[in-house]
Amino acid sequence: MTPPDIVARIRALPCWSGPVTPEPIEGGITNVNYRVRDASGIFVVRVGEDIPEHHVMRFNELSASRAAHAAGVAPAVVYSEPALTVLEFIESRTMTPEDVRHPDMLPRILDLVTRCHRDVPAHLHGPALIFWVFHVIRDYGATLIARDSSHGALVPELVGFGNALERASGPFDIVFGHNDLLAANLLDDGERLWLIDYDYSGFNSPLFDLGGLASNNGLSPAQEDWMLETYFAAPVTDALRHRYAAMKCAALLRETMWSMVSEITSDIEFDYAAYTAENLARFRAAHDSFLNG
Repeated sequence: MTPPDIVARIRALPCWSGPVTPEPIEGGITNVNYRVRDASGIFVVRVGEDIPEHHVMRFNELSASRAAHAAGVAPAVVYSEPALTVLEFIESRTMTPEDVRHPDMLPRILDLVTRCHRDVPAHLHGPALIFWVFHVIRDYGATLIARDSSHGALVPELVGFGNALERASGPFDIVFGHNDLLAANLLDDGERLWLIDYDYSGFNSPLFDLGGLASNNGLSPAQEDWMLETYFAAPVTDALRHRYAAMKCAALLRETMWSMVSEITSDIEFDYAAYTAENLARFRAAHDSFLNG
């Protein structure tokens, strides 16, 4: 849909109290989002079809969003129809990596993530997906080759790294993961925190969310040890630290290959090439550290 088509479709939704003027929200790198005010309040409209190349299926995002709201970690879903979801707008501040790293904030964020892992499944209805990062990496590799990506020469090496990291990350526990713990998906309304955007949610190892939280937000080694000890309520063993380091590398590798695929598939205005280069450098540094650690 073109922007005028999107705006016209949003205006025609039956959930509004009176006429509305949708305003685009900048910053999304997977979806297009609009803010809408009507006589009853303010809302966010998420616009997006299924994105099979990224394993994003909107039925899954919708059911996860509803379950996350019921679990007390996400805004309410107000209305939905194919490719459009209307959510409660939270008057809040979007976090930055600096916010996430703050010693007063990190415990609150870890509690929010823990509640997502623990409580969302009790409210989840219907089919649910698994988000297996190692399968995603292999599938991204196949997509990059099939679509003649400029990064195609790197695919055998990167997929090989992913396969080795899969072997190093087990044995696995399974929780319901958010699987996209960027600072931009964390909101602070001054009283409580919110976890938004469930595009990639699904059952997964908790180490993927913990590793993603650390790698996306620059946690220090001391903060990572604290996070693991607090989450698992036990001293951090060398074995756990090794599994976690492998999964953190996998999170960085997935983000890198997500960006490579987005370079050739996304219509959103964003410098994916620069994002690829940044994440590839971060992955290689983390992987070298993992191999030499």
